[in-house]
Amino acid sequence: MNDIEKVRSFNRTVTQRIGALQNHFLGRDRSLGASRLLFEIGTSGIEIRQLRSRLGLDSGYVSRLLRVLEGQKLIRIVPSKNDARVGCARLTRRGIHEVELLNRLSDKAALGILNPLTERQRCALLSAMNTVETLLCAGSISISIDDPRSPQSQKCLSKYYQELARRFDHGFNPESSISADPDEISPPHGYFLLAKLNDEEVGCGALKCHSGWGEIKRMWVAESVRGLGIGKKILQRLEELARTRKLRTLRLETNKSLTEARALYASSGYREVKAFNEETYAHHWFEKKLHSKSGISK
Repeated sequence: MNDIEKVRSFNRTVTQRIGALQNHFLGRDRSLGASRLLFEIGTSGIEIRQLRSRLGLDSGYVSRLLRVLEGQKLIRIVPSKNDARVGCARLTRRGIHEVELLNRLSDKAALGILNPLTERQRCALLSAMNTVETLLCAGSISISIDDPRSPQSQKCLSKYYQELARRFDHGFNPESSISADPDEISPPHGYFLLAKLNDEEVGCGALKCHSGWGEIKRMWVAESVRGLGIGKKILQRLEELARTRKLRTLRLETNKSLTEARALYASSGYREVKAFNEETYAHHWFEKKLHSKSGISK
């Protein structure tokens, strides 16, 4: 059995075992797709465009499922608080009770998979599930150049600042740090990268372009997705952008508390050097000479 056949066999087994092919998922009067929409809408509601993007579903298919759920009086479509032109799906009281029931039935179904197994088999299955989920998530990460002023970028940067404030010995104030203002990390002066998973921002990184060298700034990955290699992918993309600008050297600094960042830089070919600036929060300074793909220095 080759790799493609193994993936197809896995898909067939999983879809059958979890009941994905049934019209009455978990014994309720709807499919898995419609039930998944209820889970995603949740108690807070969600914009329909975000729902489509998060699940990667066709607009027409989502609209048909939403009409079914409306007909069952489980949801209502209202204008978004952020933009009245955008539709937002919210659970009705009946819908909230239905989701609570689905959660109980889902727990029961999970036990139905685990209980027949020995303890050793159960541990092996759960470990394998974790590995599969991790690797599938890693393959779903998108990294793109974004405007650092955009709402998603600002939300990501806010989370970054909050973590630094929590982890640094004396907190963190961006105004006291070497600048990375929006103009400095936007073309033509630089670039800002935003990493997303299911349309949610989970990481970022920036490049400030100087004469002949570049400065790596705002490197951050959400704690919930660390270990997927997102930081390395962001760093590699920033290096590619630096090469297109014919920058020969990349430099960065970091705080002693950010052990993960230091490990990332060291494993990515950055060497620790003497301090090259007066960054208030820095304890370690790194530098990397960039080379073309042929290995010849630019």
